Amino acid sequence: MRASLLLVATIFAGCRGTGRPAATPSPDSGGAALTRLMTAQLERAAADWNRGDLDSFLSDYAAESTTTYVDGRRARAGIDFIRGVYAPRFSPGAHRDSLHFEEVKVRRLSRTLTLVTARFILQRSSTISASGPFTLVMEQRPEGWKILHDHSSSDPR
Repeated sequence: MRASLLLVATIFAGCRGTGRPAATPSPDSGGAALTRLMTAQLERAAADWNRGDLDSFLSDYAAESTTTYVDGRRARAGIDFIRGVYAPRFSPGAHRDSLHFEEVKVRRLSRTLTLVTARFILQRSSTISASGPFTLVMEQRPEGWKILHDHSSSDPR
């Protein structure tokens, strides 16, 4: 009986922890530096798009079957599906409007995860051909920040 009480007391004490709240990153942990880093990565992606380099553009995505892409019509998983979404815009002779990003906001979710929200703008000359908000869940890996989830929407036309 005494051993049982000691075991329960030990478990309870372990559950109590130190009495201090767990350290969780605030939404702005590393905010300015992380926002600059994510903005630079998006700018590189836009340059890859504008140059017509599909492989470089897709290199920001985690090359896994579980990487998800959601648009206004469907949710799908897999880098092969994502490649299929973008590939027609990169085929020889295809017209691809110029891409840039605006309103980039970054929220650190954990030490290795961030939530990025922004707007994409596709532009032909001075006319906006498409735009909309998007959200990315990105994970920091040894090879850099990779997109695990992309939810992109288009503004009404």
